[in-house]
Amino acid sequence: MIPERALSRATGGPRSDGNRILLQFEGPATFDRWIEAISEAERFVHFENYILRNDPIGRRFRDALVERANAGVPVRVIYDWIGCWATPRRFWRPMREAGIEVRAFNRPSIRDPFGLLQRDHRKLVAVDGSVAFLGGFCVGQEWAGTETEPPWRDTGVEIRGPAAAMAARSFERIWAEMGPPIPGELEADPESVAPMGDTPVWLIEGLPWRTRVYRVTQLMAAHARDRIWITDPYFVAPRAVREALQGAARDGVDVRVLVPAHNNWPWVGSLSRGGYRPLLEAGVRIFEWEGSMIHAKTAVVDDYWSRVGSSNLNAASLLGNWELDAGVVDRDLAGQVAGLFMADLASAVEILLPSDFQTRELEEAAGRGISTLEEAPDLAARWRGWARSATGRQTLTLADLVRAGSTLGDAIAGHRVVGREDRAVLAALTVALLTGATLAIFLPRTVAWTLAALMAWLGGVLALRGLFQFFRARREARAKRNQESTP
Repeated sequence: MIPERALSRATGGPRSDGNRILLQFEGPATFDRWIEAISEAERFVHFENYILRNDPIGRRFRDALVERANAGVPVRVIYDWIGCWATPRRFWRPMREAGIEVRAFNRPSIRDPFGLLQRDHRKLVAVDGSVAFLGGFCVGQEWAGTETEPPWRDTGVEIRGPAAAMAARSFERIWAEMGPPIPGELEADPESVAPMGDTPVWLIEGLPWRTRVYRVTQLMAAHARDRIWITDPYFVAPRAVREALQGAARDGVDVRVLVPAHNNWPWVGSLSRGGYRPLLEAGVRIFEWEGSMIHAKTAVVDDYWSRVGSSNLNAASLLGNWELDAGVVDRDLAGQVAGLFMADLASAVEILLPSDFQTRELEEAAGRGISTLEEAPDLAARWRGWARSATGRQTLTLADLVRAGSTLGDAIAGHRVVGREDRAVLAALTVALLTGATLAIFLPRTVAWTLAALMAWLGGVLALRGLFQFFRARREARAKRNQESTP
């Protein structure tokens, strides 16, 4: 068992006792619970989500929030500007007309050109400071399914107890960063919430560059003895996380990673597959879920620790976004998350290295009294099908260059021989660099003026922000001196 102090340091928050945790893994049932909790709100409703679509599910939630606002309950909504770029303005109008305060997170601004890289990726419903829901569920028809399409597989938790008030306080902090804060009389107080169970919870607030889930993952990998099972839809883990998982696997820990076979962002799937080989060579087992889309972000370590939330194991989520996860020490919940993982494996295919695949097929052939694959047409067809899929071309986009930096560095420095996927990334990077060089040769003035304008804009923005911070610090220091000198 990991010491409590180590967990508190890694998660960036204290342990919260006296909670009851319920696992959620079906979109329709999850949304019903959210709506029910909202309809029972008496003090406030804090609603925050990366995506809130203008579809039947989104309008259902809008109507529920409007109903509470019309009943006199304060309702506040945060949505991410990038996540809701396709949601029309008219969708928010009934909310505002009912008195709901709605704020869009990090709209594009000429004063903050880097703001687009930092998003509010959290999914949170906090009601009255006594119940909260968090996890991976966004608000859209994909998570509920249709008559012809099954719902996306996702996971969340319902928290009742003091940790729910801590989640509400988390909403209050991000709300205050976007404008006037929430009135003091509506602030949640974890100490005033009666215990609802006996489960300890660490609320993990992901903030840009705080790397809390990053650190927790490394800590758990270092202490794991039996298993580390991870479900992640956009698994493009930074090198330190990969090495932590590889080290655990080499030490005999059962490390498994479940990802979607059919990613809703195909280029992310390409990036993820590009990192399979070193993990597989270290003994990490990778599975691809064959359903419509698995969007859950969970981890279970040994038989006592589980994490459920919004954080993906990639650099954008771990380093750049606002995220929210629950880390729980509870054997029952860990068993449930592990059971859900095993159930998902029933709809997944394990990814094998060529040598492992051939060895497994030959072992199966030997068990059937067959000396070569050619004597078993079914096994031979599976081998040929695997070979085609392993060598088939994948469409590359400019986004594949995201991971080219470390790949290029390793290739140039001679640290390792690059694989097929890495060669594709390097080829795309090479084409981009040569194209840029060609433009610079034949259109030098155009390129030079474009670069000059871009650098002047970025330099001016940084200078203005530096001056703003300088004068703000002077103003705060002057106010502090005045306060100290006042008798």
